[in-house]
Amino acid sequence: MAKIDKDIEFDFDEKLELEEPKLYRVMLLNDDYTSMDFVIMVLMEVFHQSSEKATAIMYKIHEEGSGLCGVYTYEIAETKIAQVHSLAKEHQFPLRATMEEE
Repeated sequence: MAKIDKDIEFDFDEKLELEEPKLYRVMLLNDDYTSMDFVIMVLMEVFHQSSEKATAIMYKIHEEGSGLCGVYTYEIAETKIAQVHSLAKEHQFPLRATMEEE
């Protein structure tokens, strides 16, 4: 026990248990109107993917209906989705992003 003041004692033997935060996959969804170039731009700007990786993800989205953009904590995933939706709205595309627990 550490003594800081004559009348106050603190017990530092308690163990603090920390849990890893849950992770969420952010997915982009295919639609018939959003251009492939715009999807690549979003993947590079919002998700910091290289041009090659963004192109590969874009083709996966196009062919399979959705594609993984990244895995993040809840708050970051939520922010990424909001950024996607904001950019899509600004450029008049219906592009949608979702998140699912890992």
